[in-house]
Amino acid sequence: MKEVCIIVAMLKEAEPIVRQFDSIVEHNVFGRRAFIGRLNGEKLSVIVSGVGKVNAAVCTQIAYDYLSADIIINIGVAGGLNNTVEIGEMYEIYSAVQYDFDLSEVNGTKIGTLDGMYSNYLTFDVTQMDARRLATADRFNDSKEDNVLLTQILDADVRDMEGAAILQACYFNDIECYCYKVISDKFGSGSTVEQYQLNLEKCLKKIGEKIPTILKRVYGKER
Repeated sequence: MKEVCIIVAMLKEAEPIVRQFDSIVEHNVFGRRAFIGRLNGEKLSVIVSGVGKVNAAVCTQIAYDYLSADIIINIGVAGGLNNTVEIGEMYEIYSAVQYDFDLSEVNGTKIGTLDGMYSNYLTFDVTQMDARRLATADRFNDSKEDNVLLTQILDADVRDMEGAAILQACYFNDIECYCYKVISDKFGSGSTVEQYQLNLEKCLKKIGEKIPTILKRVYGKER
């Protein structure tokens, strides 16, 4: 059985998961809170990374080096970009790009293409076919310029601040990586911040409801 670790940005996102644990021990791992225990009899760890790409990538490496994780699952709240997603619903992600990474003028590559790569999107492992595309950056805003980049150039469905960085760290360590996002806000439907604040509790409830199914899919794929 492989070691599975869930990475979330905020403690609020971890709570709906860890409250379902059969047994649990909390650790401080290099300044980050980690919960290690069992859920429905299966060993599982959860790390709260903090918001942003660097935090997410560092905690992915911690999960690999310190917790011996073979499989990483990123779960969290995110923003919707088009009508293929609905507020309060969870979607699996099949690929992700870092839309604040740009070497286009140096390498002639598409925005988001990492140095030495040929494609701007990296690919997650998936458990089902109906999945979405994710764009990640270290910003949370209502920028119209960002929206044009995200929807018209990168053709993304969802945006967040961690997912693509976690995927990059998993790619370099050759770790399986899965990603699930719950939509708290949609661009063009009013203030992103106000929508996020209004819908956060609904999204956290959805994480708690969906985690047993996610784990069953991931564990089932491994057996």
